[in-house]
Amino acid sequence: MAGRRPLVLIVEDEPDMLLLLRLTLEEEGFDTCLAADGATALRRVDEDRPDVVLLDLMLPVLDGWGVLAELRARRRAPPVVVCSALDGAAERRRAAELGAATYVTKPFEVGRLLRALREVLPGRGAAPEAAGRSRLGLGGAAPA
Repeated sequence: MAGRRPLVLIVEDEPDMLLLLRLTLEEEGFDTCLAADGATALRRVDEDRPDVVLLDLMLPVLDGWGVLAELRARRRAPPVVVCSALDGAAERRRAAELGAATYVTKPFEVGRLLRALREVLPGRGAAPEAAGRSRLGLGGAAPA
């Protein structure tokens, strides 16, 4: 990964959140590719070979649970950071059992999300440093 920015596949069906995540991560030193449903996410994993997947659980076509199960069945899959409004212990446990590296609950602070992404990146020493704001609450809507 040395010499290039880490690639994050953002899997989110809410258009405003998808845009906000993309802009924030790119500003913080990541490259991004996008998917708005689980089936597209699996295709993007195959085509783009992201370094990490940022995965919402409540998705159309194939939900995040199905994506996690499919990625777990593969020999080589990128680490997954679940980012979901589902905040119960049962959901966290299920995500971990299906192979999620970590779990971030919405709404969240950007700093928490960035730490989670950097912690799971292969060769963590090559992870980008925060370039700008270190605190921004991300909820369900894009800033005005």
